[in-house]
Amino acid sequence: MSFATLKKQGSLLDKLTKEVDKLNEGGSYIDERIWKPQMDKSGNGYAVIRFLPSRSPEDLPWAQVWSHAFQGPGGWYIENSLTTIGKQDPVGEMNRQLWNSGLDSDKEIARKQKRKLSYYSNIYVISDPANPDNEGKIFIYKYGKKIHDKICEAMKPSFADEEAIDPFNFWEGADFKLKITKVAGYWNYDKSEFARPATLGNFSDEKLEKIYNQLYDLNEFTAADQFKSYDELQNRFDIVLGKKGTPRVDRETYETEFMEEEMGRSAADLPNLSSSASSSDDEDNFSYFNRLADEDF
Repeated sequence: MSFATLKKQGSLLDKLTKEVDKLNEGGSYIDERIWKPQMDKSGNGYAVIRFLPSRSPEDLPWAQVWSHAFQGPGGWYIENSLTTIGKQDPVGEMNRQLWNSGLDSDKEIARKQKRKLSYYSNIYVISDPANPDNEGKIFIYKYGKKIHDKICEAMKPSFADEEAIDPFNFWEGADFKLKITKVAGYWNYDKSEFARPATLGNFSDEKLEKIYNQLYDLNEFTAADQFKSYDELQNRFDIVLGKKGTPRVDRETYETEFMEEEMGRSAADLPNLSSSASSSDDEDNFSYFNRLADEDF
């Protein structure tokens, strides 16, 4: 934008004031580009989406980010891992030391602190019964290993009578029927499946080009500014481990954030969010969140 344009547009006070009001009312930032499936009253979730290609042939149609989410004596540690961008990470270094110590107790700690892999892809929402306003729009979908495994299985089937497809292709890909059930109290994606290959929505190339031009750049999720420095992560890690006396971050805030942002679940699914929970409750919650981390995320 040129200086002349800046002067012509005038004051942005009203717009900025509204944004400040949103921040004051809403608390934490919500990325409205991220689409999240929801469960219905019966405890099931259903939606039909289409994975979309990348904007550049040099880029994969997904971004992958390693992160850690675990609880220690000083609170929760929920951070992106520097290993995503090929750098040393303090938690990763500690986990290697623990794993190589030869002690089963150390290995158990390393397991609880292990990194998890999340994927980000552009999607077109075909059907979203829980939120019909999302239908016909482009979003970013954050998903985990189970969904990614289904994508890989579609590209490279296990059986000779199954035809390989490119799930991210406008014309030769396939709609993805996301089916979520609760198994032993946890979200399960096993029934999710791809439909038969077909052009997205039977749309014309003109319509598909409009969708293509709306794709988000996934490279931002692995950009350097999405990661804290090694020293910042080490400081947070020390606090979580109880090595520093800095006041611990509110436990409920971290658990709620973990549920809604990392796991795609409502805070109501938490076993106990009371700040006055007993030590046994803390242990149950600790086990609960680590079990969740072993699911799709």
